[in-house]
Amino acid sequence: MGKTVNSSVNIRLKTGYSVLGIRADGFVRIHVSAALKRCVDYVLWLDNCNNYYDPTHKRASTFVGKNGIFIVEGDINDTVLLTKLFEVIHFTHEMHLAAQVGVRYAMQNPKSYILSNIAGFVNVLEVCKNANPQPAIVWASSSSVYGLNTKVPFSEKDRTDQPASLYAATKKAGEEIAHTYNHIYGPDMAYFFFTNDILKRKPIPVFESGNHGTVARDFTYIDDIVKGCLGALDITEKSTGSGGKKKGDAQFRIFNLGNTSPVPVSDLVSILEKLLKVKAKRRVMNLPRNGDVPFTHANISLAQREFGYKPTTDLQTGLKKFVRWYEKYYGSGKKSDH
Repeated sequence: MGKTVNSSVNIRLKTGYSVLGIRADGFVRIHVSAALKRCVDYVLWLDNCNNYYDPTHKRASTFVGKNGIFIVEGDINDTVLLTKLFEVIHFTHEMHLAAQVGVRYAMQNPKSYILSNIAGFVNVLEVCKNANPQPAIVWASSSSVYGLNTKVPFSEKDRTDQPASLYAATKKAGEEIAHTYNHIYGPDMAYFFFTNDILKRKPIPVFESGNHGTVARDFTYIDDIVKGCLGALDITEKSTGSGGKKKGDAQFRIFNLGNTSPVPVSDLVSILEKLLKVKAKRRVMNLPRNGDVPFTHANISLAQREFGYKPTTDLQTGLKKFVRWYEKYYGSGKKSDH
């Protein structure tokens, strides 16, 4: 494979565009390739050529090996292969048409949908994320994400949280994953990292939203989350199915669990300073576009009504317990602890 790909990229660049196409059935790929060959320098299709569609049709393309269009048989979950392709070819675009398709087949082989449509997509995004330069990505979802909607025609603004098949659910998951990667990642477990950095006398980032707005979080103590989980478990009704067959409507409910008392992150730092008896080195920064939101506040009225959920540990008390555990487990950061 390496020699084939290496030799195939020795072409005269005209447009500056090179495309990595991720598995599509032969019919789609042939027509996409025909269109691409008129406007890009190089197209490499990666396809595992499984047997859901006749693989001989996929391989029998008059475009493959001609006009800068090539095919490599491989799996999108093969990180080593994908990484090597990006090392050899600096793809400017990635056209992601890969999916385990078929609504009914999901009942026979559900794992193949998770492996291809979710795990495989994440693997491709990870490789693209680490590529230098990063390619622009086009990813194909499916009309099946509109699920049980009765309103037609479908609109991008319509709800897509009622999938009617596993295939549809995996494509909806792909949409959310794509959005997440587009928005990147955010910091987590601030109180733990803040405590660690305060004791090490390291600067800690304290974020502000636009126009010096407050960034607040609905911090919830672990015991209160556990109570909510067990409460939800207590009111769960008996399953309505067996042997993979549905015998009646089953429960599907969502409960918010939280402390329902948002606290500014700057106040969290102040509480930690008093408990640790160390002044924090604050570095006030604008909230980055990396997945963090300026405000979280849980409405817990449904959980209260259904199973009497009521958090009992406020932030001050919870942090006091946390710091006590942290100092016992890691030490207080004082010289006597070393």
